Amino acid sequence: MTPRSPPPRASLSEPLLTCQEAAQLLAVKPGWIYAAARSGQLTCVRVGRNVRLLRSDLEDFVAQQRSPRSPRFPG
Repeated sequence: MTPRSPPPRASLSEPLLTCQEAAQLLAVKPGWIYAAARSGQLTCVRVGRNVRLLRSDLEDFVAQQRSPRSPRFPG
């Protein structure tokens, strides 16, 4: 197993989003955000017991999820 590099330094000039706010941006339920953060699928910031997310991390996640057009979904 290769060691993980430290995450890039985040700036506090970017506001932290709650899971509810992140869920609204991604059009998913807040429970999905919590589960994805817990599993490491989404990068999150833990402030005590609270889970917070950076909008830029959500944008990176969406960019990674994009795939070329599939023949199954013409359009």
